[in-house]
Amino acid sequence: MTGWRRDLHRHPEFGFEEHRTAAFVARTLRDLGFDVAEGIGGTGVVGTLARGGSNRAIALRADMDALRIDEATGADWASATPGTMHACGHDGHTAMLLGAAGLLAQEGGFDGTLRLVFQPAEEWGCGAQAMLDDGLLSRFPFDEIYGLHNLPGLPVGHVETRAGAIMSAEDIFEITLNGQGGHAAQPHRAREVMLPAAGLVQALHSIVSRRLDPADVAVLSVTELTTDGARNVLPGRAVIRGDVRSFRSEVSARIEEQMRRIAAGVAAQHGIEADVSYRREFVPLLNDADLTAAVAEAARPVSAAVDVEAAPMTASEDFARFLAHVPGCFAFIGNGEASAPLHSPAYDFNDDALIHGARLLAAIVARRLPEG
Repeated sequence: MTGWRRDLHRHPEFGFEEHRTAAFVARTLRDLGFDVAEGIGGTGVVGTLARGGSNRAIALRADMDALRIDEATGADWASATPGTMHACGHDGHTAMLLGAAGLLAQEGGFDGTLRLVFQPAEEWGCGAQAMLDDGLLSRFPFDEIYGLHNLPGLPVGHVETRAGAIMSAEDIFEITLNGQGGHAAQPHRAREVMLPAAGLVQALHSIVSRRLDPADVAVLSVTELTTDGARNVLPGRAVIRGDVRSFRSEVSARIEEQMRRIAAGVAAQHGIEADVSYRREFVPLLNDADLTAAVAEAARPVSAAVDVEAAPMTASEDFARFLAHVPGCFAFIGNGEASAPLHSPAYDFNDDALIHGARLLAAIVARRLPEG
C-alpha cells in the first residue's frame, strides 16, 4: 500500500482528469480478481467481488482526485506535476481501499456482493453526481455505502464519526457590481464600485452573526474581491466571491435571501446594479444512525480508539450525494497529531495510517455481509 500511495502521490491528477489513476486502480483490481468497470461518470471505476449466496450488496468508496496546489513537502515522492498535488489524502484513500480489496479477495470472510467505488472529482463536488447520472445505482446496485477520510490532528489508529449531520453543505456565491468608472481625482463624476463593494463585504459578514438564530451553525466567507480599476482609475465593475457552509436547507435559504436583500440595498444606495449568483454545490452529509453504530462496532477490534460523538465539521464532502440515495456512514481516521492541515502545500498522507484504514474497511464488510 505504501508503494501504491507514493506512486499515486507522485502522479496527481485533477478532477475528471484521473486517467492514469483510474487505469492503475482498474489494473490492480483485476489482478486481485475483481470484475471491473471503467469510465463511470467520466473517470470513475467500480470493482465487484461476490462471495457466497447472499443477495445483499454493500459499497466502499474512495476519492481519487488531487488539487491545484504547488507541493512544498520536499518528499522523495513529491508531485512530479507542477501546480497539482494530493493535498487532501485521496492518494491514501485510494491505496487503503485497494489494500482492503486485497484482504477481502485473499481472505473472503463475507457473504454477498462487494462494490468498490473509486470516485473522480470529489473536490469539485460533482464527481459523485456524475457517477449517479451514469447509472451507478442501476448498473451496480448496493444497499449501503461507507467511506473514510483522513483527519490531521487525530492520532493514527483512531476513528471518529457520528450519527446524523457530520459535515456541512457548501454554497457558492458571486456578486457582480456594475456602475461607471472614472478618474480617481473626480469620484463625483463616476458611479464607482469600490466603496460599495467594501461596504458589501462587511455587511455580508454580518448575516450569520445578526440575521440567523444563534443556535444555527453556519459560516459565510468572502474569499475574493476583484475590480477593473487601476492606481488612478475608479473601477466600474467589481466581483465578490465566496462560500457558505450550513447544516440545514432552511439556513441556506435564509442566508441567500439576506444576501440578495443586502446586495440590492447597497446597490440602490450607491446608484449601481448588483447581480447575485448563488449555487448549492455540496449537500449536508447525514450518517445513518444504525449504520454508524455498526461502523463503530466494526472499528473497535481493529482501532486504537473509536469516538462516535465527533463534533460536526463545516467542511463539505461529495460522499453526501451517495447518502441521499442509500444509507451509509462516513468516518474519519487519524493522520497523526503532527500532520499539516488538509489543502496545505505542506500536507502529506501518513503511510502509517494505511493498514488501519484497510483493516477497518475490511471489518465493515465482514460485519455487514456476515457469513452463515
